Amino acid sequence: MKVEISTRHGHLSTEHQAEIREKAEKLLHYFERLMFIEVTVDLQHDDKVVEVIAKAEHKHEFVGQCHAPDVLVALTSAIAKIKTQISHYKQKLQDHRHDPSHGGVAGIHP
Repeated sequence: MKVEISTRHGHLSTEHQAEIREKAEKLLHYFERLMFIEVTVDLQHDDKVVEVIAKAEHKHEFVGQCHAPDVLVALTSAIAKIKTQISHYKQKLQDHRHDPSHGGVAGIHP
């Protein structure tokens, strides 16, 4: 999996970039089918804006964005939003698999 970090209106230290990369890679614990994570940090205003886009197989995207005075606080909140989206997505997949097929009654075969 590839993690790409980009910055607008400023520069992040290598320590911040390493910390961002480490936190972003933890998303794999929640969904192993992630192929690419893009983190964009906007440093223009007092509130920093962090946007995280996690792309998975079959063209699924999970997006989290947060504003906060600190970059790492904003990153943590954005990742939490993605974790919630992944959880809902996984629940949707599980519900779909367990539904009876097309109007049939469970346990009765035609």
